[in-house]
Amino acid sequence: MASFLPLLVLAALVAFLAYIGFQIYLYANELADRGRRKMEKKNVTFTKDGMKVGVKDRSSEDYTDKTQSMLVKAWSFTSFPAYKSRLGWNKEADQTKRT
Repeated sequence: MASFLPLLVLAALVAFLAYIGFQIYLYANELADRGRRKMEKKNVTFTKDGMKVGVKDRSSEDYTDKTQSMLVKAWSFTSFPAYKSRLGWNKEADQTKRT
């Protein structure tokens, strides 16, 4: 009977350490989930490819429309002094050159 006492003490110690390790594992997962939920509220998501940051209250289509609108406005406000249109887009400038 006395020869089993160290074996029982070792088994109890291993069981206690396994319980402590399991509790640390559960707490770490809970902490990671809490952090993930907090970041998702700020539109930051973690995927296998990396991190993605979203824009609040703006869909992909709205973003594309806004970007395209800005590009069209920028294009329409530019002028190319050496450009001569063959299609007649710049009729006003052609008429002022003729007079």
